[in-house]
Amino acid sequence: MVKLFSVVIPTYNRAATLNQCLQALANLDYPRGNFEVVVVDDGGSASLESLLEPWRGSLQLRLLKQENAGPAAARNRGAREADGDWLVFLDDDCVPQRDWLRAFADAANDPGEMLGGVTINAVANNPYSAASGMLLDYLAEYFFARTSSLRFFPSNNLAVSSERFRQLGGFDSAFRSAAGEDREFCDRWLESGGRLRQVPGAIVQHSRSLNLSTFVHQHFRYGQGAFVFHSVRAKRNAARRRLEPLSFYTGLIHFPSREERGWSAWRSAVLLGISQLANAAGFFWAKILHLSSRRNSA
Repeated sequence: MVKLFSVVIPTYNRAATLNQCLQALANLDYPRGNFEVVVVDDGGSASLESLLEPWRGSLQLRLLKQENAGPAAARNRGAREADGDWLVFLDDDCVPQRDWLRAFADAANDPGEMLGGVTINAVANNPYSAASGMLLDYLAEYFFARTSSLRFFPSNNLAVSSERFRQLGGFDSAFRSAAGEDREFCDRWLESGGRLRQVPGAIVQHSRSLNLSTFVHQHFRYGQGAFVFHSVRAKRNAARRRLEPLSFYTGLIHFPSREERGWSAWRSAVLLGISQLANAAGFFWAKILHLSSRRNSA
């Protein structure tokens, strides 16, 4: 059975990486008539019409525009107007391999399964980007090995039935930045009886260069997203989450030694530790702002 896919890409002021992403999509080993690409401009400062024009001959390509509302809202906008049986979410700084969509197509047999691909750090000489990628690898291994309800797929590389996605209401637009909306959606998916399935062949390369400042800010933002995640769960009366045991954090610090040696392993371990401190700071900062807002509105 032929499967029709809609590749949804939210974008905001990253024309260069979006162009690389579109080039990779144009080179996919998958029939052009079986997928469309929906780019959602989330209120960027420059028009994307001229950037997209060269790709219209090789891709079924649409451009949607909206006021800046964050990537969750942008993905939802693309999903609402997509024609595919399956939605495939991809970020504008990700480059899929040639067989990426074919791997999803081979696995997309059950609408009750959300499919998650593999993300590879494309700037391996950048220790901050490498550490962020390593953290995602560790979380996937830790939570999937335990079949934890905290399992999730990052929203930069996942496929889901269009019908099921819309039934669940899509991503929660309360998440204004790319920080936690994927965790929350996967949490609702699992609560509804859905399943998560990893697709090792659906590989994208993620090209985001970080420095110490942007690395800390990224994980501070993830902490803020974690607070929103727990707040949203509380509103729908979901079971409270407990803190992970000490073994989670010791395992995280030791994780780099499985892939690196010497100074590189130590550096990655330190950065992973910093990521958790920044995450905690972001969580408690968001909680302080939330409590302050409640007092002011009382």
